[in-house]
Amino acid sequence: MGCAGSSHTKRDLKKIRKPKPWKHPQPITKSQLVQLREEFWDTAPHYGGRKEIWDALRAAAEADLNLAQAIVDSAGVIVQNADLTVCYDERGAKYELPKYVLSEPTNLIQES
Repeated sequence: MGCAGSSHTKRDLKKIRKPKPWKHPQPITKSQLVQLREEFWDTAPHYGGRKEIWDALRAAAEADLNLAQAIVDSAGVIVQNADLTVCYDERGAKYELPKYVLSEPTNLIQES
């Protein structure tokens, strides 16, 4: 019953990808998006989980995919959804990331 050619570790590492295209409820500018992100990262650690995991998730969210993969792997983050919207740490604490910290909406307003 062995899986040929694939080695299963105690956790299956998912390949990280960006969220699928999404729309914000109302069109927002880049600076509003940045503001939303700042507020999320400021408040998220207060809802539980470990600060170093939140820091790693923030770094991963702001990095390109290859670097993001390395960051979550080295932090021991267990990626539930490949787009990082749901992750766990090794103690089983859950970390949920809104799409707006991971990618830009399709209805982002270009500021002149």
